[in-house]
Amino acid sequence: MQTTTLSQFMLRTGIYSGSNSRALVPDLFKGLGAKRVVLFSDRGLEKAGIVDKVAQIFELTSHGTGPELAGIYLDISQDAESRCVNDAARFAREVGADALLAVGGGSVLDSVKGVKYALHKGLTDIKDAIPGGFLFEQFPQANFMGIPHIAIPTTAGTGSEVSPIAVIYNEDLQMKGNIINPFISADIAVLDPDLTTGLPPLITAFTGFDALTHAIEALASPNATALTDAYALHAIRIIEANLPAAVSEGTNIHARMEMLQASLMGITAFSFALNAVPVHNFAHAYGALFRIPHGLANAVFLPIVMESVPQLYLPKIKELAEALRVDTRDGDPQGITTRVVEKIRLLQHKIGLPADFADYNLSGEDIQRATVAVAKDPAALSFPMPIELIAAVGERVVPVGVK
Repeated sequence: MQTTTLSQFMLRTGIYSGSNSRALVPDLFKGLGAKRVVLFSDRGLEKAGIVDKVAQIFELTSHGTGPELAGIYLDISQDAESRCVNDAARFAREVGADALLAVGGGSVLDSVKGVKYALHKGLTDIKDAIPGGFLFEQFPQANFMGIPHIAIPTTAGTGSEVSPIAVIYNEDLQMKGNIINPFISADIAVLDPDLTTGLPPLITAFTGFDALTHAIEALASPNATALTDAYALHAIRIIEANLPAAVSEGTNIHARMEMLQASLMGITAFSFALNAVPVHNFAHAYGALFRIPHGLANAVFLPIVMESVPQLYLPKIKELAEALRVDTRDGDPQGITTRVVEKIRLLQHKIGLPADFADYNLSGEDIQRATVAVAKDPAALSFPMPIELIAAVGERVVPVGVK
């Protein structure tokens, strides 16, 4: 491990956790100096009653003394599409908003980060910020964005509420772009497990695997530090212990709370150990081309990629195994790796996740297109893989006899 190389670790976001913690939101905004708040979410969460649960809190604040809800924007689609970000930013300007409230899963949380960035930079098209698909800003180019911003995650997966990364889909290029900036995350994250209890089992399962993938890729990263390892390993322990209960007993508040915190820890480790992320490399490319939900793509690729590039995971395989409660007594790294992958597949099966993309009817031609996309994805820069390896992994996500 490189212990003397320059590294960064920052948790800029204040975190409020607990059942019904959403009730704090108007006062938290008041403390941030907000006057006119826009609530951003999606149509699915509107139907589920989640939007109302959050919006009505503003009606309980004393008139004239707290921030008002200036508008609600719900047209955010899967993958944080650029057009949604641009439309949402235009809406925020039209209603004179000075503060942003994101309520939703990763697509909503990332879209609102894009809105904040667009408002801060005076952009009308977020694609202008990431023409090549990747923007990495540090000090002094990165500077404070003085727009009060609170995020309430409704899935335990991306951890986007605290990460310095916004993943935004470019429809023109059919590619997911990344804006990385230390000030793009929310000022405050409110982790309220009550808002996740209605999440369907399948979405609970694959968003949980997204969080697990963040933690495992952080642990395996060449840029990992003691700080990122602490977050990654404990996130893995929590997910292994709580994800099955969160999936099978949706109203289990304890499991839901643990998963929200594990998700936050997983992305924190991932963001600050960011280097080799081959699982995300595949998931981004396949997700962008075939509109496969990000967590589901990660879930399918995680064990396959670990088997395909074992050299990345071997240095810390014993720690990973122990976190997953896998036997390490024989001390054989190869054998431990095999058992770790078996454990991940067992967890995948136990919570009802598929082992391939059978539901997406991918053809051999699709795999060829995806192979090129994986090689070109921004995530490939730190860990380029041979084209033959990329193709071989792709073959394994298509059911036998379909190719």
